[in-house]
Order: sequence, then C-alpha cells, then structure tokens
Amino acid sequence: MFPELSLIEQIMIGTGIIMAIATFLCLYRAVVGPSEADRVVSINIIGTKTVVIISIVAMVFDQEFFLDVAMVYALISFATTIGIAKYMEKGALE
Repeated sequence: MFPELSLIEQIMIGTGIIMAIATFLCLYRAVVGPSEADRVVSINIIGTKTVVIISIVAMVFDQEFFLDVAMVYALISFATTIGIAKYMEKGALE
C-alpha cells in the first residue's frame, strides 16, 4: 500500500478505511432506519467509529493531541445520545 510505512501503520490505515466505509453504512441506517431507536443507535455508532478513526490517525501520525480531540468528541457524542434518548422518551428536554 504505502512502501515507506511500517506494516503496523499500513494495517492501521487499512483499518481506518474499513471503519470509514462502515461509518457510511451506519449513516445509511440513520437516514433510512425504520424506527427512531434504529436512528439513535446508528448515530451513536457513527460517533464511536469517529473516535476510533481519530485515534488511529493519532497513532499513524504520532500526534498525541489528536487523542484529546477524540476524548472531547466522545464526550460530546455521549451527551448528544443521552439528550436524544431523553427527548424520544419524554418528548421534551426538561
């Protein structure tokens, strides 16, 4: 794939590409999903996959500050999922 990269880095790049494809499949489920619960779960999965992709990028490029970005993104994704679930259950964010 990339001759100047080590085998581990090549595997991580391949994994990142597979995760990106899986993220788009989850996006399809979020748009088409037959129920609201399917949509919420797929949006949560998209957030989790995004955190994994950011972590892989941090490891490949040896940039530790990307892990801080991934942690903040995970917290935002968690809070959003909780808010959406509460809105679905009660109909309002009170």
